[in-house]
Amino acid sequence: MQAIMYTQYGPPDVLQLKHTNRPQPKPNEVLVKVHASSANPLDWHLMRGEPFLARLEAGLRTPSHPFLGADVAGIVEAVGEDITEFQVGDAVFGEVFRTGLGGFGEYVCAPEHALVKKPDNLTFEQAAGVPLAGLTALQGLRNRGKIQSGQQVLINGASGGVGTFAVQIAKALGAEVTGVCSTRNLELVRAIGADYVIDYTKEDFTRQSKTYDLVFDLVGNRTVFDLKRALKPDGTCAIGGFINMSLLFGHILGGAMLTVFNAQDIGMMDTVYTDKDDLHFLKELIEAGKVTPVIDRCYPLDQTSEAIRYLETSRARGKVVITVA
Repeated sequence: MQAIMYTQYGPPDVLQLKHTNRPQPKPNEVLVKVHASSANPLDWHLMRGEPFLARLEAGLRTPSHPFLGADVAGIVEAVGEDITEFQVGDAVFGEVFRTGLGGFGEYVCAPEHALVKKPDNLTFEQAAGVPLAGLTALQGLRNRGKIQSGQQVLINGASGGVGTFAVQIAKALGAEVTGVCSTRNLELVRAIGADYVIDYTKEDFTRQSKTYDLVFDLVGNRTVFDLKRALKPDGTCAIGGFINMSLLFGHILGGAMLTVFNAQDIGMMDTVYTDKDDLHFLKELIEAGKVTPVIDRCYPLDQTSEAIRYLETSRARGKVVITVA
């Protein structure tokens, strides 16, 4: 089979389309013929080996695992002997971040708990944009943010891959949603359901009179003191992104200190985990028409490096998809 592989850290040029052996499913695994995947910041962080601390797991000098691609959507090609939920020919989508990656290839093996059947109202390209970004949005809002119906919620980075899901999921859970984005994305964020939008090139959401029950910061470009100003006295801020290590450590340490002496709760969201129930929940929202993946661009597999290069510009509106089959 063909797959995107890399054997050294660096810019997108290190990604190469190569021939490799087709994986064979273990007893508890499903072999998926991949129709589409999608690019995530995870991919370029692994590709570049940045931040350097990530190399403690990924390999200090060179990558210990040559494959990328956490999201998959495709057709079941074969099943292991212990598989009970799927059969050959099923259309599925899911996330293989914790089970070896490999979405940027023609075939990938995944454990049964990492996949669910694809919603009938999505194409494979749309479905490929859901798993990691959708899980990040859902788990950040629910687990770290403790979102409740009727709350006033602000999404910083509302037009990005995770942000477009966060706006729609927060609305589906009954919140009043304010989205923060650039001028060119205001109409997009309104179109996916935001009640209010803030153009960050003209307004600073941390210096307005309005405060929020929950701020979901997917950019990570503000200090904890900035975020504190945007919160109600008992508000919560879930941080799901960072732009440099200095701010990251500030969010971790400063947020912890503020939380001790303050009713406000500011901190990083936990690492996203694969959860079949959460994938089913996202599927139900999609089938009900409450969530629709926003796709910016699609690239063929042999142009994956260009897809990652575009994603690194931070200008993508929604998801960047890799078409495989």
